[in-house]
Amino acid sequence: MGGGRQRYQFTWPDKKEAAILANKPITKTLRLDKEKSVGRDGTPGKMDSENIYIEGDNLDALKLLQETYLGKVKMIYIDPPYNTGNDFIYEDDFSQSAGEYADNSGQTDEEGNRLVQNSESNGRYHTDWLNMMYPRLKLAKDLLAEDGFIAISISEEEVTNLRKICNEVLGEKNFRNTIFVRRYDKNLNLQFIEKGLSTMNVGLEYILIYSKNPFSKMNAVYKPNTEERKNKGYWKGFWNNANRPTMRYELLGVTPIDGQWKWMKEVSDEAVKNYMMYEENYASTMSLEEYWEKTGRKKRFLRRNPKGKGKNLGVEHWVAPSSEILRNSNWSDLIVSNNGGINVYFDNPKNPEVIKQIIKLFNVNNNDIVLDFFSGSASTAHATMQLNAKDQGNRKYILVQLPELTDEKSEAYKAGYKTICDIGEERIRRAGKKIKEETGADIDYGFRYFKVDSSNMRDVYYSPADLEQGQLSLLSDNIKEDRTSEDLLIQTMLDLGIDLSSKIETEEIDGKEVYSVADGYLLACFEQRVSEETVINIAKCHPFYAVFRDSGMNNDSVATNFEQFFETYSPETVRRVL
Repeated sequence: MGGGRQRYQFTWPDKKEAAILANKPITKTLRLDKEKSVGRDGTPGKMDSENIYIEGDNLDALKLLQETYLGKVKMIYIDPPYNTGNDFIYEDDFSQSAGEYADNSGQTDEEGNRLVQNSESNGRYHTDWLNMMYPRLKLAKDLLAEDGFIAISISEEEVTNLRKICNEVLGEKNFRNTIFVRRYDKNLNLQFIEKGLSTMNVGLEYILIYSKNPFSKMNAVYKPNTEERKNKGYWKGFWNNANRPTMRYELLGVTPIDGQWKWMKEVSDEAVKNYMMYEENYASTMSLEEYWEKTGRKKRFLRRNPKGKGKNLGVEHWVAPSSEILRNSNWSDLIVSNNGGINVYFDNPKNPEVIKQIIKLFNVNNNDIVLDFFSGSASTAHATMQLNAKDQGNRKYILVQLPELTDEKSEAYKAGYKTICDIGEERIRRAGKKIKEETGADIDYGFRYFKVDSSNMRDVYYSPADLEQGQLSLLSDNIKEDRTSEDLLIQTMLDLGIDLSSKIETEEIDGKEVYSVADGYLLACFEQRVSEETVINIAKCHPFYAVFRDSGMNNDSVATNFEQFFETYSPETVRRVL
């Protein structure tokens, strides 16, 4: 047999194109919508929140966030379409002709990106879903911090394929767990009992957990214990099926042949003495629970039960009373869908309690960023605010959602919510108001609202020979007429990698409006007819970055001497001209 060595690969039609799509440049930007933004205290229109809500295609949004948030996101949680046969999925149009694409039915956003219903009769049923997920996961990985984690909710239709593409994109060594969360049981099969069942009702959903690297550690998270366990301890076998030879030692007359004891020898010997002390001096007057309480709630206890069998041969350790019990991967005590007490006009909103547990599991702390780029009804924002209110934290979120249209027959549409984004932003407002009323916590209840839009720059297709005298102005100012100075500022922040949540202030220098970002880290002036004095006074402020409009200089002399002004007054400032 000839040929090179073969290796296992997970592939599907258009996989190569999907990978290329992740790196394909875009001519898009983000535009700030002040009217939809909400301040830290919940006041509409204020711009002091550090949270971000983005309306638009998440593939575009992830690309636009790369420069600013590369390696800065501690946690990603997403709840993508499950591909049940009824879901709308993003179609990124890299494999179809224009005619085929135009013939597809479905919704479009303002940029023509389509949401297509991916029915099971589609011959590319799994392929289309994989092509949608693959480039988004590749971009998401780059945003994760080195100690970051990603959690992905999914049902049984695509859990196997999702695991395979996550192994490829995120690394199989970085897979941590599959968490199981309970679904409402709709008892759909009751009507078929007499004829026999083709399948069982689905009772669980899955959450896949991956880390950015294999060395990151998760936090212990707990669930409430039973009333009995809160007040009473119990005895449990001391042997387990691990394989550390140094943990196989003689204890109470027993030495394991295989497996190991649970604690080091020194700890176990101390625990044996503790129990002997209790038996000899206190057992007749108090329970072990009372003795443990009396001695500081820290002592461990070991004994050998003469009736014990199996690998333990009766060696047992005492598990103390506890109000909580350490979680494993079975989270079936939690319902996956719950509106958190807010009427959100959304089918099956994710339970904020589930997301809070994930935030705790991933050790997301103050100033850490949580990203959700399939944000739906904004449960991730709700959960983040609830947790911040509980511990006075300052965790920040970035949400991304396509403005998918609501059904005209739906309660959401009738209530005035024409898109999923309308539902999401209102959910955040209502959740923030409720949390503030209930807790009075001084946290960030707001968000800055952005929309993915076309570039701020004009499209100039003319060759020099085609230009008429009246069109020469296109070359002197390449910025679209409908774009504001604020639009240019946001574009500048994206290009320079400055957080979109940075403090933005305006000041007047020599009669011109100047934006100060992050306390003067960036100074930007996009006014026309900027004088020599204005440039010099901006330079004297010694910003790290100074940005001006290319056509904004008052005359040729200012433009010619621009660099020299900065070399004289602030040579370390990085200068940019749009």
